Amino acid sequence: MSDDGGSGPSQSRKVLGIFTLAMINVAAVLSIRNFPSMAVYGWSCIGWYVIGTVMFLIPISLAGAELATGWPDGGGVYSWVKQAFGEKGGFVALFCEWSNNLVWFPTVLSFIAATLAFALTPDLANSHLYMFGVMMIAFWGTTAIAYFGEEASTKFGNVGVILGSIIPAILITLFGVWWIASGQTLVLPPFSLDQVVPEISLPTLPFFATIILLFAGMEMAGFHALEVRNPQRDFPLAMAVSAFVIFFCTVAATLAIAFVIPADKLSLASGVMQAIQYFFDAAGLPELVGPMAVLITIGGVVSLAAWLIGPAKGLGVVAEEGNMPPMFDRTNKYGAPVAVLFTQALIGSLISLLYVFLPSVNQAYWILSAMTVELLCIVYVLVFAALIKLRYTQPDTPRPFKIPGGMTGVWLVGGIGAAGVIFSFLVGLMPPSYYDNGLGYVAAVLFGTFVLAAPPLVFLRMKKPEWKKNRAGVRPDE
Repeated sequence: MSDDGGSGPSQSRKVLGIFTLAMINVAAVLSIRNFPSMAVYGWSCIGWYVIGTVMFLIPISLAGAELATGWPDGGGVYSWVKQAFGEKGGFVALFCEWSNNLVWFPTVLSFIAATLAFALTPDLANSHLYMFGVMMIAFWGTTAIAYFGEEASTKFGNVGVILGSIIPAILITLFGVWWIASGQTLVLPPFSLDQVVPEISLPTLPFFATIILLFAGMEMAGFHALEVRNPQRDFPLAMAVSAFVIFFCTVAATLAIAFVIPADKLSLASGVMQAIQYFFDAAGLPELVGPMAVLITIGGVVSLAAWLIGPAKGLGVVAEEGNMPPMFDRTNKYGAPVAVLFTQALIGSLISLLYVFLPSVNQAYWILSAMTVELLCIVYVLVFAALIKLRYTQPDTPRPFKIPGGMTGVWLVGGIGAAGVIFSFLVGLMPPSYYDNGLGYVAAVLFGTFVLAAPPLVFLRMKKPEWKKNRAGVRPDE
């Protein structure tokens, strides 16, 4: 779910230091809502996170840096993949990145609704009608914020990242340390190195795909690489710092949740607040559970508002080039793509109805999360392939940041990243162990992924000359 903004090298930029650039990555990637889905594996979540870091977090950081510094114009992945594979490939990559949001919105909205329930009555999280009602209020409310443009959404998003991700992750970690130091009972067995090694089996493989969802967005930092005085030196250091912070906070907070809540009692949507309630009750501060739930809810809503408008504006770039009907690049006086915002809100609302009709919130959560991963995998396979191909087809294009090691380094980074993404795509089709109808699950995920990935092929087939603007920024029929 990347922001598709970009700017040319001629624009004035503030010089960023290593720490500031690293914190941009942390703010873009760290999300506490994914921790419960990994906490069910106890100590072995460390091993899963190591695999995800090596096979995806590091490769996408380096690939995003090189591509963003080599092709910094607007469009994001659309520009990168288009350079390598043409208009069709670029359109598919960008559309999957946007349509992925349509599936991601309901999952993060379910987290918001389940978290708010802890400020009211925790049992509400089991009510499908409550979940859907709060999700719609939050979704259309943030869409209204996005109506006032990217600047308004960004301001809300900056606060939301701090309130909804960084502070809660640190707080959960500190409570986990206190839980151990105070002699509280741990539901995990004593630590040993052999327990860190993930158990590779059919029931556990689907959780590998969660790592892709957790670390998705690291390519965002590549858009800031040109703002660094010495990209070849500072950017890799910033990537190392951010990867360490993200890895540490993720592992520590996930383990803190695993310490106090048995895996069979952990809710994927509200597991974070379950842990916070355990912690505050044990500390004799139950009255703080409600305020903390409100704080995290507000942080989640504000963060959602920031991500609503970026990918939508990316579609405007495609529409301006004549690849989509003119309505998709219509903007209001604030520069917000109103038609795209309304379209994604309507489709996202329909997808959210799964929470009403499926018998379990956890089942809906996993189907939507799996579709999100599948769409992201399509995007990242194209990004890694573009990274390798552009080294052959455009070797002389200036790249202020360049993956070291020549073609060997590029193949190593792109190959490992692509292998991790392809593997995640395959295991993402495997249903969780508690899902009774495995064939139905696979069919639902594949069908949903196809429906959300295929529209670019339809648009390009329907393409008309009058869709494209001329140099003056108008179309022939305007």
